[in-house]
Amino acid sequence: MSQRRRVARAAFSATAATACLALATPAWASATIGLKSAQQGKKAGYFTQQCDDERFANLPDDHDGWHFVLPGKNSGSFESLTLTFSDGTNDVTVNIPDGADAYPDFFYSTGGKDPRQIHAYLFTPAGWKLVDGSATISGTGDDFNVSHTCKGTVPKPTPTPTPTPSVSQSPQPSESPSASESPEPSESPSASESPSASESPTPSDSASPTTSPSGGTGGGSDLPLTGVAVTGMALTGVALIGGGVALMTLRRRRDRITFTG
Repeated sequence: MSQRRRVARAAFSATAATACLALATPAWASATIGLKSAQQGKKAGYFTQQCDDERFANLPDDHDGWHFVLPGKNSGSFESLTLTFSDGTNDVTVNIPDGADAYPDFFYSTGGKDPRQIHAYLFTPAGWKLVDGSATISGTGDDFNVSHTCKGTVPKPTPTPTPTPSVSQSPQPSESPSASESPEPSESPSASESPSASESPTPSDSASPTTSPSGGTGGGSDLPLTGVAVTGMALTGVALIGGGVALMTLRRRRDRITFTG
């Protein structure tokens, strides 16, 4: 009898252990679910705005704040999320949790006796589009979704005015025509005023007549005689002087004559 009891006890223990494993298996299993399809390809401005969420307190102005939630009682908790965003040019993959990238993120748990990690927060540069995502959870579920967001301000691209001035200044070399002001040297025609030097014949003309009469060789030159001859002027002067001397002599003689009555 004792042997039968031992066999029965062993069989009962194995059955109990199997039952315990069967009950515990769902708690150890993980599942992968996707982002709600209606929310794929949307920017932060599409969702409900709730910037007064205290967990957005440190959100920079040029970043979007995202709050993801895991619905359902049997979904368990978030273990990790993999999200794909588009920055307008390229797709960017962001993992939660990941403290090594440039995008702040963290999980937030519910309180109470049976806390669950069903909230996930992420900050991305403003204007990014949520393309798709997946999540690994500790329970079972269909999908996870965006609860609300806080839209940031997309920084305006800074203008680059440098090319504009550089192009406008290029015409300056064309100012080389100013060098064409070289026509100033063309004022060399002023040098053509040298004809004024040709006026030198004037003094030479005046000298030639004076010399020819003084030599008395007027007939040897074909140049015309102008004005009064120098010889005639000299003779006139001599005559005047002689007349003056004669008058003086007569006057003295007259003064010497004594009249007697």
